[in-house]
Amino acid sequence: MMILFSTLHLSLFSLALAISGYIFLRKLRKCEADSSTIPEPMGALPLFGHLHLLRGKELVCKKLAAISDKLGPIFSLKLGFYKLVVTSDPDIIKDCFTTNDLVLATRPNISFGRYVGYNNAVLALAPYGDYWRELRKIATVHLFSNQSMEMLGHIRYSEVNAFIKQIYKAGGDNTSTVKIDLLFEFLTFNIILKKMVGKRTEFGEVKSEEWRYKEALKSSEYLAAVFMIGDVIPWLGWLDFSKIAQMKNTFKELDSAITKWLQEHLEKRSRNENNKEEKTIMDLLLDILPEDVVICGHVRDVIVKATILVLTLTGADSTSITLTWAVSLLLNNPAALKAAQEEIDNIVGKERWVEESDIPNLKYLQAIVKETHRLYPPAPLTGIREASKDCLLGGYRVEKGSRLLVNIWKLHRDPKIWPDPKTFKPERFMEEKSRCGKSDSEYIPFSSGRRSCPGMNLGLRVVHFVLARLIQGFELHKVSDEPLDMTEGPGLALPKIQPVEVVAMPRLDPELYRLL
Repeated sequence: MMILFSTLHLSLFSLALAISGYIFLRKLRKCEADSSTIPEPMGALPLFGHLHLLRGKELVCKKLAAISDKLGPIFSLKLGFYKLVVTSDPDIIKDCFTTNDLVLATRPNISFGRYVGYNNAVLALAPYGDYWRELRKIATVHLFSNQSMEMLGHIRYSEVNAFIKQIYKAGGDNTSTVKIDLLFEFLTFNIILKKMVGKRTEFGEVKSEEWRYKEALKSSEYLAAVFMIGDVIPWLGWLDFSKIAQMKNTFKELDSAITKWLQEHLEKRSRNENNKEEKTIMDLLLDILPEDVVICGHVRDVIVKATILVLTLTGADSTSITLTWAVSLLLNNPAALKAAQEEIDNIVGKERWVEESDIPNLKYLQAIVKETHRLYPPAPLTGIREASKDCLLGGYRVEKGSRLLVNIWKLHRDPKIWPDPKTFKPERFMEEKSRCGKSDSEYIPFSSGRRSCPGMNLGLRVVHFVLARLIQGFELHKVSDEPLDMTEGPGLALPKIQPVEVVAMPRLDPELYRLL
């Protein structure tokens, strides 16, 4: 009896040990699995996931930055049917845009692309494939080549000259003020529109077709950053009906203008008149694309119109917003403004206007622009990317179909990378080993990899040239002694929420202004 009891006891003990071992191994495997699971905030709701965390007035880039402060440099959110992976870590960003650049090269099919982007025919929103590769090649080789930028360089000069003249006429004494942000808006719009289709609008002209197009662009820039529930829970897309109506109305306004300009170009070509005038970007596209071309279902006219739309949308407003931030930062930091003026005076002088060819020698001016882009990047978040297959990011497994965002705003304000990150300090880019290379994953104002901005060089040319002429030509002062409000507003490029009025007094020989 005692032997039977001992045997039973031993069997139960062995069974308990086996069960304990099994539970331990399960827990160990679960821990190992969890260690490769991207951190995720608590409180996900059924169906909606973490959508409620993105609600409210605070900018999405700042909300995501706050979550990152709690969970670390990479985390994921459940948004309806999709998982969104967000990172601001330079090593993981390098994984995104080098090792996994091809895997993460495509875009999800979102409402803005369907309703405003000619059913995803615009380059920025097109899925990765033959169509995107062909369009990217056209943009890189033909539209934004050095030859093309030089060929249309006189447009920059003529518009910048008109801009300087306007300020000169308006700011002749100590009491005259200039709404510099509004002037930047018209300047950059005219530069880009004249390059694209040969059109421009006069300052204050509010009833022209060009002005209506400009206003529709501003509306579309706002709508591009609006969250649509149908993009994450498709069968609830009907809840977006008011936003979809806004998108359709905006698209109608944009398409109406571009279609009219396209017809004008086609009529000139049919009469062989296009050779008598200088070629625009629209002309170059019509030269490159055969009339009967169809690429992935998109016909020539749609390709041309979609390309003009995306270039005017991303080229005009982002450039004017950067200029507005740069001047605002300089007005709040008069020592930096004085240093920039002294550099131009020493290298260029006061007897002639600064030229584009002088820009490479103006190192401090370049540092000002880089520091502006660090604090206020043209887009605070990269466009959403989608994983075409499983991949690893920072040691974490990202499943096919997951979506990815890089928080550039957070990256550029990371104190581990940038000492005193909230302070405007152009000198940080004057150091020999400064972080200013476009391939550096710690500084990516124009994104990186295959989906980086193809018009980056053109945008930088305009910003440098306009800022140099403005600083050289005028003494700039704030209207009051109070610091300018630097609050960002909603939109694709985080526009400055408060307008900028400045006192602009001429500082060169009056004859130089008259000769422009």
